[in-house]
Amino acid sequence: MLRLTELRLPLDHPPQALEEAVRERLALAPDELESVSVFRRGHDARRRSVIKLVYTVDCVVKNEAAVLARFQAAYPTNPHVTIAPDMSWRQPVAVEQGAELAGKAGYKRPIVIGAGPCGFMAALMLARMGLRPLLLERGKVVRERTVDTFALWRRGELTPESNVQFGEGGAGTFSDGKLYSQVRDPRFLGRRVLEEFVKAGAPEEILYLAHPHIGTFRLVSMVEHIRAEIEAAGGEYRFGTRVDGLVLEDGTRRIKGVRTATGDVIEVDHVVMAVGHSARDTFAMLRDAGVEMQAKPFSIGVRIEHPQSVIDTAQFGPSAGNKLLGAAEYRLVHHASNGRGVYSFCMCPGGTVVAATSEIGQVVTNGMSQYSRAERNANSGMVVDLRPGEDYPDDPLAGIDFQRHWERQAFVAGGCNYNAPAQRVGDFLAGRPSTTLGNVVPSYKPGVTPTDLSTCLPDFAVEALREALPRFDRKLRGFAMEDAVMTGVETRTSSPVRLPRGQDGQSVGTPGLYPAGEGAGYAGGILSAGIDGIRIAEAVALDMAGRPVEGLGL
Repeated sequence: MLRLTELRLPLDHPPQALEEAVRERLALAPDELESVSVFRRGHDARRRSVIKLVYTVDCVVKNEAAVLARFQAAYPTNPHVTIAPDMSWRQPVAVEQGAELAGKAGYKRPIVIGAGPCGFMAALMLARMGLRPLLLERGKVVRERTVDTFALWRRGELTPESNVQFGEGGAGTFSDGKLYSQVRDPRFLGRRVLEEFVKAGAPEEILYLAHPHIGTFRLVSMVEHIRAEIEAAGGEYRFGTRVDGLVLEDGTRRIKGVRTATGDVIEVDHVVMAVGHSARDTFAMLRDAGVEMQAKPFSIGVRIEHPQSVIDTAQFGPSAGNKLLGAAEYRLVHHASNGRGVYSFCMCPGGTVVAATSEIGQVVTNGMSQYSRAERNANSGMVVDLRPGEDYPDDPLAGIDFQRHWERQAFVAGGCNYNAPAQRVGDFLAGRPSTTLGNVVPSYKPGVTPTDLSTCLPDFAVEALREALPRFDRKLRGFAMEDAVMTGVETRTSSPVRLPRGQDGQSVGTPGLYPAGEGAGYAGGILSAGIDGIRIAEAVALDMAGRPVEGLGL
C-alpha cells in the first residue's frame, strides 16, 4: 500500500476528485488504482479567500513496486509518495502467557491507580494480555460523577472526591475531548488509542481528521464501554478507593503494597501511578514516602471568550460556516518584553467555560465542548509560563502551593460562592475593574462576578497578558474586542511535578512503581496520556514475564 501526502483540493470538490488526484499524482491508468482510503484530512486556511482541504491517503495499486519506482525516478526529491508504514500494535506478552502467570499460586495482580485516559488504557492493555489488573479510582463511576459535577455548576455545591478532576474518565471527560498531540509517536500508539476509542463508540472520523475531538457526552459513553471491556477481560475496578500510602520493602524500597484510605493494604509488586495533575494529596503522600519527585514548569492565566462567529470570520473569511471546516480554532503565541511566554491553551470552539476546582474554597476554570461545538462562544486558556525557583521555591510541591494561593484569590474575588471573577478585555487593558459585562455573555456556571482580574494573577502575568492581547488582535481580528470576557483563574494547565522514571518505566529509587501520564509529567492531554498508558502497560507486562524492557520509548 502506498501513502500519498499533501493532496490539496478545493473545499467544494466532488467525491471523485480525490481518486482523480491520486491517479494524476502517480500517473496511473484508470484500471491501476484499486482503492483509496483517507488517512488524514485537514485544511490550509492561510489564504482565507482560497481555503484548501489537505489529504493524506493510503491507496492500493496494481504493480505497486513498479509504480513507486516510476514515481521516484521522475521525482527523486519528492517526499510525498512512500510505502505506507505498518501501524499495527503487537502486544509484548501473549494472552496465553499472561493467563499462565495469573494462574500461579500467590499471583499479585498489577494495580493501576487512576481511571483517566492513561489509567484505563494501561488497564485495558494489561487485561488484554491476561494479567487481570486491578484499577483503583478515588472518584465515582462516570454517570454518578457527572451528577456531582453538575451540582457544582448549577448550585455551587462541590464534592471534593467527585468533580471535574476526580472520577472515571479523568479530567479529560469534561473537556473538548481533543484527540491530537505533539508528542513523538514513532510506534503509532496514538493510532492504537484512537482505534480503541472508535471501538468503544467514538465517531470513526477521529481516525482521519487532523484535529479530531469527541466532546463530553460521547466521552462519558466511551469510558463506560472501555470499563466493560476491561472487566470482560478479567480486570477489576474499585471506585471510591483513594490510595493514601505505599508499603515499601526495607533496604530496597521496592513496592510491596498500597494502603487505601480505609486502612486496607493490598499486596502488589507492580503499581502504575496514573493519578492526573490535580491529585495534590497523593503527591504529598509520595513525597513523604521518599519517592523521587521534581518541580516542573506549568502556566497560569485566564479563560477568554469571544463569539464563535468572530473567530470563524477571522480564520475562514467568506468560508466561515462551511460544514467541512466546522467551528474555527486558533493557536496563538507571544513572547512578551518581560521575558514571559503567553499562549493559548486548550482552545474550545463552540464551547463553554467550566468550574474545575477540586478543593473547597477555590475557583479554577477550564474549557469544555460537546461533539457538535455548537455553543455561542469560543473559549481558550490564555496563559503565561511559570518558572520553578524563580516564581516559587524549587521544591517539588511549591507549585501546588502557588496554584492554591491564586485559586483562593479567585474564590474571594468571585464572591466566595464558586462564582468566578470576570472582566471585559477592554477594562483589563485599561487597568480598570469591570462593574458590568457587555455583549459577550460569559458561559461559566454557576456564575461570574465582574471585578479586577489583576488581583487574581501575579503582576508579571498581568503585564504579559496586557501586552499580548493587542498583538493577538493583529493576527486574529477581533481578539482584543472590548466586550470579550476573561474569567479566572486557569491554573491546572499541566502537572506542577514530575516523577522521574528510568528506561524500564519504573520510578527512580522505588522499583515496582511506574509513574505515568499527565500527573507524573509524561503527557499533556487525552491522546498523549493514552499513549503513555500503553507504553507503561507494556513495561509492566514485560517485567512480570521476566523479559527485558527496551525499545518502548519511555
